[in-house]
Amino acid sequence: MRKNIFAVVLLLSVFLVLGFLIKPLICQTTGEENIEVKSMVNANSRFGFKLYNEILKKDIDKNTFISPYSVSIALSMTYNGANTETKIAMQEALEYSGIELDDLNSMNLSLKEALEKTDPKVQLNIANSLWAKKGIAFVPEFMDRNEEFYQAKVITLDFGDPAAPREINNWVDENTQHKIKKIIDTIDPLAILYLINAIYFKGSWTEEFDKDLTADKPFHLLDGSTIERPMMSQHGEYKYFENDKFQAIRLPYGDNKRLGMYVFLPGEKSGLNGFLKELSFENWEGWISQFRIMEGTIKLPRFQMEYEIGLNNALIALGMGVAFSSSEADFTEMVRSCPEGNVFIKEVKHKTFVKVNEEGTEAAAVTMVMMAAESESPSFLMVVDRPFFFAITDSQTGTVLFMGTVVEPEE
Repeated sequence: MRKNIFAVVLLLSVFLVLGFLIKPLICQTTGEENIEVKSMVNANSRFGFKLYNEILKKDIDKNTFISPYSVSIALSMTYNGANTETKIAMQEALEYSGIELDDLNSMNLSLKEALEKTDPKVQLNIANSLWAKKGIAFVPEFMDRNEEFYQAKVITLDFGDPAAPREINNWVDENTQHKIKKIIDTIDPLAILYLINAIYFKGSWTEEFDKDLTADKPFHLLDGSTIERPMMSQHGEYKYFENDKFQAIRLPYGDNKRLGMYVFLPGEKSGLNGFLKELSFENWEGWISQFRIMEGTIKLPRFQMEYEIGLNNALIALGMGVAFSSSEADFTEMVRSCPEGNVFIKEVKHKTFVKVNEEGTEAAAVTMVMMAAESESPSFLMVVDRPFFFAITDSQTGTVLFMGTVVEPEE
């Protein structure tokens, strides 16, 4: 039970990295471009809430911390290689229906550039990479689009080289400022391509918490027990909202306050599980619109955590099952013809890190999509519905211990 205490805090804090809180950034564009980027941000938000709700079905009793934006970007790069039913399934799961591929790519680039324009107190780095198996003829346009619109580093590797995993993990380590040191242990024998997104965020609070005011205070767990945890404290004016089910506050970062952490505290009666049942994109939009400046005091525990999850089951539940099928997936916009077999998504892996203290917040996320190729195994059907012979033998010596025929099975 202890493991999901900070679930809401962690989920809502990551939204600042994802683009869920980037309306001020969108306002830097005007007219039609503004509307288009906002439509994609809304799509990412809808996908993020759907994905998180699927994750909670598995990890409801754990701390959870994800970056829907990181997952969206890794899958957007992959989506550029999808075709026919696979493209439609990914489009619907990612909430990209109605958005043309060229527009999607352009908007993702614009959003990335907007998010990375930070003030001196905020650092936000977004990096992408494609690691291709040597000898596989990938569609040039697929690689070019990922280089142009996702600014992805494209590397061809000998996947049989024992040093290959280390090279991929070194890139992950470097682009998360050493917060996530590796994403793979070994190269999968079926792998032909790894698509990876890495995000690193570090923001100082606009008003830092006074360390002298931090003190051990009781923290009440879901099972009714109590533990002591360092509780930070601050008084001031904040964007705040409350109703009969929760209290919520926005804690801004940096000098211009355009990024911030929303913290939602469920009421004792409704509890965390009650709040999570109502956590949806539509409710989120409604709640955020009701925040108002108020004077008050916030007490927030310091915390730090790492989280890791495989996203295959969640994405299949969202309708992307065909993309994971070795026989049905269609990624012919990625690889026209692969001698090693049909190309499909074999694994989507997500790792995160977060640390919240008096100075601010540090967070990192990595999403890896592993593309594999597999030949369809020969199959047969044998129906023993007529007289037959059988034998019982010793495989080591070749001795035939028993043999016989059955012309009419008896019970």
